[in-house]
Amino acid sequence: MPKKSSDSQLPPEVIDHWPEVFKDIDIEVVPLEYLHSVRVFFDDGKVWEIDIAKSKKQGLTEDLETTLEELFKQYDNVINNVDFRLDTKRLKEDIQARTRTFMKKRK
Repeated sequence: MPKKSSDSQLPPEVIDHWPEVFKDIDIEVVPLEYLHSVRVFFDDGKVWEIDIAKSKKQGLTEDLETTLEELFKQYDNVINNVDFRLDTKRLKEDIQARTRTFMKKRK
């Protein structure tokens, strides 16, 4: 499994997008639907960019999770870091929509 950062808080550039909500969120697992891309940094300095958004547009999401898991297992000993890039716009829209639905049901 890829090495984890020291904490599970979102990066500052994500928090800046919607600070009143994102600043208090700790991430342990991110659904593929909210990922824009994944950057894999290797010990030898190589960086692989996996464009999740492009894969979604091409209809390749079915096997994407399995492919990522296999990649992380195969290269675990030479991966230095993994950077998951969130689709913050979609995440924000979904949270707002679900909050509105929840608040309407509570009335």
